[in-house]
Amino acid sequence: MKLDSFFAQHQIFTVNELIAWLSKEFTCATNYSTLHNSLAYHQKQGHILRIRRGLYYSIPKGVIASTYPIDSFLVTSKMAEDAVLAYRTALDLYGKLHTTSSKFIYLSRKRVMASFVFKDIEYQAVSIPTALTARNNEQFGIQSTDRLGQSIVVTTLERTLVDILDRPHLCGSWEEIWLSLESIEYLDLDQVVKYALLLDNATTIAKLGFFLETHRERLMIPENYLEDLCKHIPIKPHYLERKRKQPQKMISKWNLIVPLSLINREWEEPNENI
Repeated sequence: MKLDSFFAQHQIFTVNELIAWLSKEFTCATNYSTLHNSLAYHQKQGHILRIRRGLYYSIPKGVIASTYPIDSFLVTSKMAEDAVLAYRTALDLYGKLHTTSSKFIYLSRKRVMASFVFKDIEYQAVSIPTALTARNNEQFGIQSTDRLGQSIVVTTLERTLVDILDRPHLCGSWEEIWLSLESIEYLDLDQVVKYALLLDNATTIAKLGFFLETHRERLMIPENYLEDLCKHIPIKPHYLERKRKQPQKMISKWNLIVPLSLINREWEEPNENI
């Protein structure tokens, strides 16, 4: 079974994608036993690398499979049929993540399974926000982009910003979050606000309002966007980070209690020992 042309066109592929290609290229039905033996042969020859059951990575000729660099974004995109790169992984794809991570995150409608590890990289599935499911709007803020000649699906920068503020535990410390989000140079504010209201989480809206106001001048935020968000903030004060045991300050405009270390950007203070 000649599969070289398929491997050349698909840096990463599932067995189902290969079967679909064979059905299109040849009129006869796929012999699954022959296919299994062919994949085993190409794997042994180092033409492909098995990531997990049903998922393979194509290796260029003349390259040693065990040392060939695997693109983790492509692997993430194939972790589920409906995988959407999101949260810190989306930021990383856009080149906005302050510190690289060995954990790659994707959204999926399927039941969230245990994380999967391949070559010291962890791939974690997370559920789609329930507010989107309830409103039948799971595709809001999702787009396709090219990665090494293959199409992958990722949340837009606007949705990613709000998603990270909504589930900060998926994105590291608040210092990491702040420094990453501050690298964003432009936002479609209509999409940002629309998505935040769609999530219908008052605390997330307050976090967004606080972030946008803090960076109002740099991002050129018109007042009307902040006013729209103010209408949906929590009735009672909410914590930006409840578990943090350190001095905090109440930001009355957003009914948000924020660590002073974040407000004062303590990570920028010079080291007194130097």
